[in-house]
Amino acid sequence: MWLQTFKLGLRSLLLHRLRSLLTVLGVILGVGSVIAMLAIGEGSKLEALEQIRQLGANNVIIRSLKPGQEDGEEESSSGASQQQNSRVLEYGLKFKDHDRLIATLPTVRHSLPIILLRKDAQYQHRRISNSRILGTTPEYLSIKNLAMRRGRFLTEPDLKTTRTIAVLGAGAAEKLFSYEDPLGKQVHLGSGVYQVVGVLEPQASGSATPGAVGQQDFNRDIYIPLSAARHRFGELQMIVRAGSREFERIQLSEITLTVHNQNTVSQTAAMARKILEKDHPRAEDYQVQVPLELLHQAEQEKRIWNLVLGSIAGISLLVGGIGIMNIMLANVTERTREIGIRRALGAKRLDITVQFLVETVVLSTTGGLLGIAFGISIPIIVEQLSDLDTVLRWWSVMLAFGISVAIGIVFGMYPARRAALMDPIEALRHE
Repeated sequence: MWLQTFKLGLRSLLLHRLRSLLTVLGVILGVGSVIAMLAIGEGSKLEALEQIRQLGANNVIIRSLKPGQEDGEEESSSGASQQQNSRVLEYGLKFKDHDRLIATLPTVRHSLPIILLRKDAQYQHRRISNSRILGTTPEYLSIKNLAMRRGRFLTEPDLKTTRTIAVLGAGAAEKLFSYEDPLGKQVHLGSGVYQVVGVLEPQASGSATPGAVGQQDFNRDIYIPLSAARHRFGELQMIVRAGSREFERIQLSEITLTVHNQNTVSQTAAMARKILEKDHPRAEDYQVQVPLELLHQAEQEKRIWNLVLGSIAGISLLVGGIGIMNIMLANVTERTREIGIRRALGAKRLDITVQFLVETVVLSTTGGLLGIAFGISIPIIVEQLSDLDTVLRWWSVMLAFGISVAIGIVFGMYPARRAALMDPIEALRHE
């Protein structure tokens, strides 16, 4: 009986192919838009989440922050007045801050001090203007989740002997050496000469380095021993802007603390703030960042974003369901005499309900399957035509298809019950 009912419903739909196709089109667009929008939304958030993950869930990052111009010009502060008179702005983290944090915080497993310098990097006629040069320690590689492509990274003997060596990011190696082998070559960093001992694997833009997380190409970073950066470049830097010269004195650009247990990250960050308040009472020249908190916040925003996108796309499915109800109500009116004949021959109300319900399910299921193919193709086309990454989740496909079938049942129930409740005698009189 079920097979015969299915064949009867399919035959009825094929009698009006264009009308059935237009009805299915609403479901196709609805299912396709749900899948495509969720895939694009997942892809747009994936890069931001990956950047935060690279910062490390067990890390607490403390960065030097340049005070605002208004605060720096206040005459009430004698230190600020002296800096104004000498035109040297002194701010940020100091080595004694690093030592105090390590000695005071028992939850810290590793610490990573970083000095950020801005110098021109040059090899023969190739140059990187205002290159980011990071003075750091051997722990940088593991804490920042980086990998070596060739050569080696910094070592403890390099720090002790203040060796003039450099490790290049993938972009810096390509810019300075093109197709040449950089290992063993010498590059000019500022006024000094440094020997290249290693090249890093490419890293994602906006990964964990000093400065705010943003769209900067950190593959052009150059790494030297912390001791070399401290003793050969010093703490005083000259910055030229619009024909004027400014001098800044800063010891450390960043301190990254790796905590033993992820559950104590927030407490460690709070204790670090308390410790730094002693020498930085106004807390205007440093910033404490907890990647774990940023990750939780970004994941929450991602869930809300997916919910919004899914709701918007779900409206298309709702419109498709309304279209199914509309066409089925028209079918009931057109086939009133057919319904009367079937009832007169012994068909029950349940049989009539099932007959029309099968037709709506066939419509919604066909539209759902075609919508899946349409929705999967859209992210592929988007990736081909743009740099935007998309992530297709299996649950989004199942969710869209399940909703389409459910909409077919829900919106087909009323027309089916209306057909079943017809008076057989009145239905036979219908012209």
